[in-house]
Amino acid sequence: MSDVITAQRSALDALYRAAIGPGEQYALLDFPDHPNVGDSAIWLGECAMLRAVTGNDPAYVSTWHDFDEAALRRACPDGVVFLHGGGNLGDIWPHHQRLRETVLTRMRDRRVVQLPQSIHFDDPAAAARFAHIAAAHPDLTLYVRDRPSLATAQAFVGAHAALAPDSAFALGPQPRSAADRPLLALLRTDAERVADRAGPPAEAAPVDWLEDDEPLPDDRLQRAAARVARGLALLSRGERIVTDRLHGHILALLLGIPHVVLDNSYGKVGAYIDAWTAGSPLVARAASWAEVADAAARPRIAA
Repeated sequence: MSDVITAQRSALDALYRAAIGPGEQYALLDFPDHPNVGDSAIWLGECAMLRAVTGNDPAYVSTWHDFDEAALRRACPDGVVFLHGGGNLGDIWPHHQRLRETVLTRMRDRRVVQLPQSIHFDDPAAAARFAHIAAAHPDLTLYVRDRPSLATAQAFVGAHAALAPDSAFALGPQPRSAADRPLLALLRTDAERVADRAGPPAEAAPVDWLEDDEPLPDDRLQRAAARVARGLALLSRGERIVTDRLHGHILALLLGIPHVVLDNSYGKVGAYIDAWTAGSPLVARAASWAEVADAAARPRIAA
């Protein structure tokens, strides 16, 4: 196991053990019931860590659209309320942010732990609203995945903010199947893509991972596992990868695949690399497609 992966798994173990103890009950909110593989990888890592520490599955789970405060209180009368990590703390993905603000407003009598997130607000008023809500909660811990997010989180909640790695690293190294192409380009097609970046060359044949394979299992954990398996199989097809998705980068590391990283619209991927993964010999960075070929040829990402 690489030093980069080991270090992040150790940091995650410390985070979760600080948040909850053996045998304790807990709720885990904002199950990612959508095709984006990265969010499911985070969910699997969160569940694995929480089960390892507590010995329990969550007493209550909800998505952003079916949260029921009364049901949570019945199922989990006094446990920690965990909010799913990821990259949706801000105003790009408002459904998830509304759930977060609802929980913090209504559940001020409970300990709330925001699992590792990246923070980005385009609207200063939205940032100010969340800062007020977060500061008003008497027992909130806010974990973030990169240093720019940490500076923002500390402005919101002071010492109740801390830097932590992405929970997908709890999955550890993953086996890969044989590649069938020299290069796979996993590129965003959603609200975080860089709209004015020149596109890849035709031979790159870009793909994204925003379509499910049907049918999916009814069980939520199995559904997340199916989505992650789809993403791992997709990435395994490339001898090398180019991606602007954070979990394209993270899962490529777990698979041991050399890759070049372009950034998303607000620098989330680069900020994560700066904080946690810059030391890996598998990763190189490029600012444009013109730089990708040179980055891929650097000796430090040779397989």
